[in-house]
Amino acid sequence: MAQHSDTAPHLDPAAIDFMLDQCDTWAIVGLSNDPTRTAYRIAELLQQHGKRIVPVHPKAETVLGEQGYATLAEIPFGVDVVDVFRRSEAAGEFADQAVQIGAKGVWFQLGVVDEEAFTRTSAAGLSMVMDTCPAIQYRNRGR
Repeated sequence: MAQHSDTAPHLDPAAIDFMLDQCDTWAIVGLSNDPTRTAYRIAELLQQHGKRIVPVHPKAETVLGEQGYATLAEIPFGVDVVDVFRRSEAAGEFADQAVQIGAKGVWFQLGVVDEEAFTRTSAAGLSMVMDTCPAIQYRNRGR
């Protein structure tokens, strides 16, 4: 995988700050009740930072005390950020769904990159970051 600098468009500090500081409701695609999975640990971290997490998983199970939904479209309230824990080849459809549900931002986790989804999502007016993790970004900020 090609290395990128911190000034890469998909690592825009303003987009990262916006999502971490101003977005409160995070739909987490791929979140299940398995505490060994990265999505679970990141959901816990987001809760510790005052975020409401919304599990999005085909099983629609309750995770960390929050009701899950099988799809983004089924969530009956507004979502600020769609945080995607899926492989790069499957992630783009969730960026498109984030646009459809009126989310403000899309976050693709470490190792997840889809340049075409980034272009579409940005063109639709959403903030988007790829190939990083809220845990890394909080740590970079000393939190």
